[in-house]
Amino acid sequence: MNAYTAGVSTDIWQIRHTTLYRYSRPVAFGPHRAMFRPHESNDLRLTAFDVTTTPNAKQHWVHDVFSNSKIIFDFFDAPPSDTLEISCVFNVIRSSVAVPVFPIASEAQKFPFNYAKEQIPDLIALIKPEYNHPEEAVNEWANKLRRAAGDNTWDILTSINTAIHRTFTYKRREEPGIQAPRHTIDIAQGSCRDFAVLMMEAVRQLGFAARFVTGYLYDPLANQGGALQGTGATHAWVQVFLPGAGWIEFDPTNGLIASGNLIRTGVARTPSQAVPLDGSFKGAAEDFLSMDVDVQILALAPTLTS
Repeated sequence: MNAYTAGVSTDIWQIRHTTLYRYSRPVAFGPHRAMFRPHESNDLRLTAFDVTTTPNAKQHWVHDVFSNSKIIFDFFDAPPSDTLEISCVFNVIRSSVAVPVFPIASEAQKFPFNYAKEQIPDLIALIKPEYNHPEEAVNEWANKLRRAAGDNTWDILTSINTAIHRTFTYKRREEPGIQAPRHTIDIAQGSCRDFAVLMMEAVRQLGFAARFVTGYLYDPLANQGGALQGTGATHAWVQVFLPGAGWIEFDPTNGLIASGNLIRTGVARTPSQAVPLDGSFKGAAEDFLSMDVDVQILALAPTLTS
């Protein structure tokens, strides 16, 4: 984690992720690709992992260009079926700091700043805005918040994260795809992935390096109505790179920063490179009926604090 280690909390969680596809008739399945395995680091460690499919599939693992772990399911020996269920369960140890303090390099504490020359070749694709056409509305929105925040780098980023959380309405969307950031601003609502893309595009417009993150969100109050938005399915948020501090996580859906409730499974330049599960089937488009996703996170032990 990119913070000093005072007041470290440690949690042990079990995550169960089940996806069920339904079809109007038995169909054959092409390869499916999943990004379920946690993106391990010093603050997130995997201790157990299992994944099953019905019908049964052969499995093998690959690393993508971002070193995310992806599992490939091959159904070439499986009989046709009118359902496909893919279920993953794993245990993780998650550490976090109650009040993180980020060691941002002195030269980057005031905006604007320049990334080090040796970092530019690695960061340039993550600084360039994703949308090809000029996004004047996003640029204007981001710069309005920048001007209000002043020239303090940290204040600018936290202002954007907070503005999305406080002024936009969360709406869970099951359909694939991402709203254009300009559209999200216009309608002032969206899903977690829409908010993540809006923040990512906004900070890139200002010259920050940012990447899309996919994973899960633990809500300790989920059984009591919930305190956080984006639980019960996969979640999306953003990482921004700051000299000295490295990659810092921002969850604009909930206004969180470097939260211990976030469980990374993948990072990418664009959301299309971080799809939790995708694949194909052989049949007519109208054969597909529905897809149901269920994510449950269980605390396996009380939180340990040191």
